[in-house]
Amino acid sequence: MSETKLKKVVLVDDDYSNLINGKNVLKKEYEVLTVPSGEKLFDILKQITPDIILLDVEMPNMDGYGVLRELKKNPATAGIPVIFLTARRDVSSELEGLMLGAVDYISKPFSPPLLLRRVENHLTSESQKKQLQEYGNNLAQMVDEQTQTILELQNSIFSVLANVVEYRDDDTGSHVHRTQRYFRVLIDELLAKNFYNEEISTWDIRLTLLSSQLHDIGKVAIPDAILLKPGKLTPEEFDVIKSHTLVGSQIIEEIECELRQNQFVHYAQVMALSHHEKWDGSGYPHRLSGQDIPLQGRCMAIVDVYDALVSVRPYKKAFTHEEALKIISEGAGAHFDPLLVEAFLSAEAQIFSESQKTGPPRTKKHRATQDSAINEITVL
Repeated sequence: MSETKLKKVVLVDDDYSNLINGKNVLKKEYEVLTVPSGEKLFDILKQITPDIILLDVEMPNMDGYGVLRELKKNPATAGIPVIFLTARRDVSSELEGLMLGAVDYISKPFSPPLLLRRVENHLTSESQKKQLQEYGNNLAQMVDEQTQTILELQNSIFSVLANVVEYRDDDTGSHVHRTQRYFRVLIDELLAKNFYNEEISTWDIRLTLLSSQLHDIGKVAIPDAILLKPGKLTPEEFDVIKSHTLVGSQIIEEIECELRQNQFVHYAQVMALSHHEKWDGSGYPHRLSGQDIPLQGRCMAIVDVYDALVSVRPYKKAFTHEEALKIISEGAGAHFDPLLVEAFLSAEAQIFSESQKTGPPRTKKHRATQDSAINEITVL
């Protein structure tokens, strides 16, 4: 019986003791290669392609930032996930690394269990993204097969992507599935009230609902240290969180290019990019206002906030259904499209019924108060 092939981890650090300690922690689970400098790393990369690189920030000659810039320039190495190892504690250094493309930061001296868990999480995420890419490539080759087969593959792709989000952000439980159900209720109520019927009639509603699961797909690029932080985020950390809209749009655009089927993922890209825009223009990433915000994004904004309000999060306890409705009502004309708020409130009994179909989300103990939570809800 052949042995399972271990994933390759390259540990880069100019401190010999760090190389030994890191290798001792990881060697039972992974094939670990230790490298004393950035220059030596590039020599190694001519021979192998590791599954992940653990990279010291402060090294002579070429520091970790310089190494990462070079890695990103080369298509052969640009996709290798890089976790920075650093003794620095300032937010600006961490933010610089994340903006360059690092997937995470681990402080030194590192905790062995934390190091193992972080490496495991990112390798799992990478495996899921590769699986997704394989699904997309297969779909592009099978467009001439029976319609039902294509639909099944579409569902599989969206499910894999939705599961990636749930895996990374497990504090939110079944958030993407609940918002999908609320979206269905909202669309039905809009049609019943004859609100935006002409535009909705142009949608493939099945694909719209399926795509709604992907509105937070950009969170796969947010480091655990920020995404799962139990306390209040700093302004710099909020900026990283906000980037999930742009990252999500980019991820979906890449899938769209591979599939060569625009409608299949167009709806998903619209919602990923615009679900944090606000009616009064104070949202992000592009500060769109009014009907310049796509209708699908405006719909997702309401159901996303409602679910965040009534769910337990690391930074807040759950609001009641009635409290959530009051907040949404007060947001009409500022955060939300007033017509969508009217439809949502009209369908509130069915919304509440849908919210009761799953148990409480998995979560850690909240550490912030309910009063401080409202501003964070619309960001996350």
